[in-house]
Amino acid sequence: MPRMLDVSNEVRAEIGDEEADRLLAGDSAPGGYDCTSCRTPGDPEQERTSTVLFVGDETAVLAFAHSTCLPSQVVQVTEEQLRGAVRSISGDAAAPAAPAQTAPAQAAPYQAAAPYVVPEQAVLGVTSGLVLIAGELHPALVVEPTSPVARPGALGSGDDFLPLLIEQGFMPVTELSTAPSVLHGWSVLLAVGQLHAVLQPNPNGGQPVAWWQAHQPLQVTEGWRAAANKHQQVLLFAAPVGSIGRQPREDLLRDALDRAAANGRLVTAALPLAGL
Repeated sequence: MPRMLDVSNEVRAEIGDEEADRLLAGDSAPGGYDCTSCRTPGDPEQERTSTVLFVGDETAVLAFAHSTCLPSQVVQVTEEQLRGAVRSISGDAAAPAAPAQTAPAQAAPYQAAAPYVVPEQAVLGVTSGLVLIAGELHPALVVEPTSPVARPGALGSGDDFLPLLIEQGFMPVTELSTAPSVLHGWSVLLAVGQLHAVLQPNPNGGQPVAWWQAHQPLQVTEGWRAAANKHQQVLLFAAPVGSIGRQPREDLLRDALDRAAANGRLVTAALPLAGL
């Protein structure tokens, strides 16, 4: 009988007390599972296991993860993301993979996600990579719009991208010497080992909503995913248009981040990891 299964109050509220009790009693819990975050085997009778409920527009999927990888939680996703993840898990269809990137041996590879259209017709370009801070590698996402982002209702042509993020809790940085603090309420969604979205608090309450969402899931590197699982968070760096650019190597990306920070054009936060 699984005695190390964690069903959080928010998961219980979604699935109901009867099903939650069945899980805790072992009636409907798996004898073994592949962790939905690190994709390695788990056993709820031998190690602490989290229940993670992914809720789409019409359906929901209850997944299991090592408690050291993910806490028990409810994550709101789109129906398309949910169905794609289920197909990948069941083997009915392979999840779309991003084109392979090449880089010199001394630079870890990185990949850029599909853009996401935000208000005022700006497009967010998102790049994933590993960033060295205080001697340790951290998984990072670097966000830069393709044009200035105006505040909703603004009449001028100014760029309010950084002020808008600072109002949400992101912090300006002048150098990348220490990892930023966690911005609670925001998270990075990994589904079946692929990057799907950055989630933000719902202004109307309820489950988080997508701030950025990949048009197709992004295949991150094993090193990036391992670092994300180790830290249980992802560092998000954001800069105005023209600050970072499309860098061909990860070391050049770091140089661009350092320049943006020194010029007062970089904000950052650590976002907790969510996964399927």
